[in-house]
Amino acid sequence: MTRAKPAPTEMIPDQALKSAARRMLNEQQVLDIIPVSRTTLYRMEKAGRFPKSTYISPNRRVWYEDQIVAWQNVVDEFDPHRSRGKGRRASAAMGRKPDAH
Repeated sequence: MTRAKPAPTEMIPDQALKSAARRMLNEQQVLDIIPVSRTTLYRMEKAGRFPKSTYISPNRRVWYEDQIVAWQNVVDEFDPHRSRGKGRRASAAMGRKPDAH
């Protein structure tokens, strides 16, 4: 027997995800979600620590909401006791010798 083709309304989940519309966020919407400055957002993007934006016209950049949500989930998995950023000084309790008077 031959197997009947699935009806067009019966979509495989992977196909459904590919064909679904993805919500696009402009810069202000991203900055409303992510608590960083505009400069920090662009630095993170350039360093590969934040999803890349997409130009939809010569002067219009957008980010896909699903990529932002995925990034937020990854950030949640980071170690909360990680060290501070590059170029930051250590706190007074770390590595400094007390002054001898």
